[in-house]
Amino acid sequence: MTQAQAVTPSATRRSAGIIADGVFKVLLGAAYLIGASRLGDLLGVSAWLMGVSGVALLIGGGIEITLVHSRPLRAYVWLMVGYDTGWVLTALAGLLMTWRDGSAGGEVWIGYQTAAPLVFAALLSAATPVPSASDARAEDSER
Repeated sequence: MTQAQAVTPSATRRSAGIIADGVFKVLLGAAYLIGASRLGDLLGVSAWLMGVSGVALLIGGGIEITLVHSRPLRAYVWLMVGYDTGWVLTALAGLLMTWRDGSAGGEVWIGYQTAAPLVFAALLSAATPVPSASDARAEDSER
């Protein structure tokens, strides 16, 4: 059995976490699309930006789920840490702007949620694919 074929419980848990993260993005995107007008009013953001953000989250989450078994877990972990760190920092920046009577706090936060999933998906798509089990067997037989 090659290293690529071995599936550890840790790897299985990570894959489940990646799928859960992608599902969360898809559900959040659907909520943004369904409630674009109402959520936009609450956040001080136009409904069209909420809709665009919803579409971006659907795309990003869908790609994240689709590529879970064909991209290295390490790439996922690094990208997820970066994405979530940016999400928290942007949320804090948006809150600070709002507390200081600024009107752009919601736009900053939703703007991040529009751009970040697409950047995440692009970087993940560009990551070197993990060889499939059939590729590993073919490589072993060539040796």
